[in-house]
Amino acid sequence: MVLVVLGAVAQAGGPWLIGRAIDLYILEGDFAGLSRTMLLLLAVYAVGTVASRGQVFGVGSVSQRLLASLRERIFDRLQHLPLRFFDRRPVGDVMSRVTNDVDTLNQLFSQGITQLLGSLFSLIGILVAMLVLQWNLALACFSIIPIMLLTTSFFARRARKAFRLTRETVGDVSAGLQEDIVGVREAQAFNRTERNIARFRERNAANRDANVQAVAITSAFAPAIDVLSTLATALVIGYGGYLVFAGSVSVGVLTAFLIYVQQFFRPVQLASQVYTQAQAALAGAERIYNILDEEPEPDDPPRARKVDAVEGRITFENVTFAYEPGRPVLEDVGFEIQPGQTVALVGPTGAGKTTIANLIPRFYDATEGTVSIDGRDVEQYARKDLRENIGMVLQESFLFSGTIGDNIRYGRLDASQEEVEAAARAVSAHGFITELPEGYETELGEGGGSLSQGQRQLLSFARAVLTDPRILILDEATSNIDTRTEKVIQDALATLLKGRTSVVIAHRLSTIRTSDQILTVREGRIAERGTHDELLAQNGLYADLYRRGQKAS
Repeated sequence: MVLVVLGAVAQAGGPWLIGRAIDLYILEGDFAGLSRTMLLLLAVYAVGTVASRGQVFGVGSVSQRLLASLRERIFDRLQHLPLRFFDRRPVGDVMSRVTNDVDTLNQLFSQGITQLLGSLFSLIGILVAMLVLQWNLALACFSIIPIMLLTTSFFARRARKAFRLTRETVGDVSAGLQEDIVGVREAQAFNRTERNIARFRERNAANRDANVQAVAITSAFAPAIDVLSTLATALVIGYGGYLVFAGSVSVGVLTAFLIYVQQFFRPVQLASQVYTQAQAALAGAERIYNILDEEPEPDDPPRARKVDAVEGRITFENVTFAYEPGRPVLEDVGFEIQPGQTVALVGPTGAGKTTIANLIPRFYDATEGTVSIDGRDVEQYARKDLRENIGMVLQESFLFSGTIGDNIRYGRLDASQEEVEAAARAVSAHGFITELPEGYETELGEGGGSLSQGQRQLLSFARAVLTDPRILILDEATSNIDTRTEKVIQDALATLLKGRTSVVIAHRLSTIRTSDQILTVREGRIAERGTHDELLAQNGLYADLYRRGQKAS
């Protein structure tokens, strides 16, 4: 604040000293007095320069801390948002909000607002100095202000809408880019590259047109302010010249006023330069706060049950679930899995198998009915405790950037190297890991692209095994593994699943024949239940699926 005051005083004091030098020393021929005033003017401007640089550094430092805090808040909120949020938003658009939209704020804070803030405080000093020096001439100059405010408001309304469109279109570009890069293998396999290029051109053109429209609006703002500045200068010269002829104002005061008019409009002219950044930043901030305003996962109940381990009895009682209101994907689902049992969920694609599995660790909460573990509603457990007792292996296993060992430790960071290797041996991953040049220290890129699909799946198995969960959910976990590897995995899982409750989702029905119970899911309901032999004897949906699988193999 001290630097701001010093800068404002220096900005307002300079023209006053110049006017004083003209009236008292130049017109009177006093060279010594002029020299003293010029030295004082030099000192005033030196103080103003130092204060201005200090303001830029201070405001810039505060701005960067605020932006760092904002990024942390966004990431924290994204980590705690329910999966429903990500179901309805492209990953590329979310990434655009976290990176591109935050970057627009960074550009505003680092390049524009630091200069503009100091100038606006100087403007206050200039207004006060003008009123003290010659109030009637100051009021004549101020008559331009209402026109300036109306002009600014006119452009602001249109620019905000235009820049909101630019942020939305750049989000579309980022979403399409992310999707097409991830799916480039499929695009080349199905000869879709040219169509994808054409689609990207359309999105890119939409973003270009939105930016051109936004720039067209903001580019007209600066000339409009220049016209008002010129008009104010003409008013000061005309009315000030009349006052000089009338003897009411000295030449020095008129000169000081001309300088004040230039300084008065300098923050406004600077604002016109920062205007584009400001409108883009405001549009980006709207998109950022749309994320921050999203409701996170509901808090755990006040008396949430704290448990170190669960027995593993899973019960679904009349469970109905809908991703969108009025469109249920599960209806009146009910079953019970005893501790240590292996239960398989089978059925056509889209029947609701994965949705059932996702309700157990509370990735979603049931719309109606109750999902219970050990006789207690899962919504009464603390999420952290609940999920620590559940291991999941998905069809598309995701590996993070880092070493192979780090990826296996992902769910249990305190695991020793011996425990990591034991988990890898249990799922027959140790062999291929040790054949790599760096072994467990081999660095993986995003998604583990240097490994085969089967190898990535084996690492996801080892990751789940290391956490030693009481409940294990396998969602098409063996679909990307060849038959030979699958046999090895099945032998290992027979031991690993012993004593654990496991829910297995599979299309390859040969892998779940030994399950204690098989539930056939059709159109969101449990259509059949029983063992492999019992369901074959019923000659229903399961038997039909099994026979088709046998023919395909």
